[in-house]
Amino acid sequence: MTDTMDITLMINGERRALRVAPFETLLTSLRDRLGLTAAKRGCNQGVCGACSVLLDGWPARACLSVAANCVDQNITTVEGLSAPLELSPLQAAMVRAGAIQCGFCTPGMLISLTALLQESPRPTRDDIRSAISSNICRCTGYQKIVEAVVDMVAAGAA
Repeated sequence: MTDTMDITLMINGERRALRVAPFETLLTSLRDRLGLTAAKRGCNQGVCGACSVLLDGWPARACLSVAANCVDQNITTVEGLSAPLELSPLQAAMVRAGAIQCGFCTPGMLISLTALLQESPRPTRDDIRSAISSNICRCTGYQKIVEAVVDMVAAGAA
């Protein structure tokens, strides 16, 4: 029995070869092996949403996803939402609205909201609240996050 296996993942549009333990989580691979630290290690139970990434465009919990099972999927992390050292329109809107507070939940929120905006470019407030309902935030009360998206959409920046 082998302790590791070689896999290739498509992360942020780039093929990345790595050696992983058979049941290593995608979160561990991203953070510890590849240095992509935007996805946070929060609850490690798939509850808080801080570890969210997009798998083929859909939000997924990286702490529950086995890296080896993600080989045939396109993985997008917050690092892949914009060019290096630039903010995406959504990230900029969150900053302008003061919706980032401590920042721990922000990556998960960005991933959930990116998925929403890809599916529905003009979401309602209820759509936005629903999209982030599985992301726990203890600082903002969610209102500033909703306002950031509403303002961005109204400005046509989505």
